[in-house]
Amino acid sequence: MATTNDRKAVSRLLELIGLALMRYGIVLILFWIGLMKFTPYEANAIKPLVEHSPFMSWMYRVISVQGVSNLIGVIEVATAVLMALRSWFPIASVVGSGMAVVTCLLTLSFLFSTPGWEPTLGFPALSVVPGQFLLKDILLLGGAVWSLGESLRAVKGVRHSDRELQRIR
Repeated sequence: MATTNDRKAVSRLLELIGLALMRYGIVLILFWIGLMKFTPYEANAIKPLVEHSPFMSWMYRVISVQGVSNLIGVIEVATAVLMALRSWFPIASVVGSGMAVVTCLLTLSFLFSTPGWEPTLGFPALSVVPGQFLLKDILLLGGAVWSLGESLRAVKGVRHSDRELQRIR
């Protein structure tokens, strides 16, 4: 029979594993998708999203489709690398996590600016693209916000007690 200490140890271990999966899962997603931006396939795939964005559409007037995709790719890869440096340079993770928050907010804005919703499905049904494709970014945004807060705490050397964390939850 497991003791209270055993359950606490297992609980803490699972939390740490979950937090590592959260941060480095976001790192992997941003890194991989960022690298894909350098391909013509991905550049053309994101074009309908970017060209309808009130925040990003101007880029196509200045840079080619592939150039815009490459720029986004550089930003996503840099974001991933900065976030991954948390153990060695927490301030780099602060910058990267902040960039991830902005990236996720921009991506989520495509939900509202990209045509292609399937109105015949009715609310709350989502089309596959952009609806279902982009909705998962809410979780990425949550993870990026968590990573930003945790990285800021690491830079400042602030530690929260379990009681403080319970109160926040």
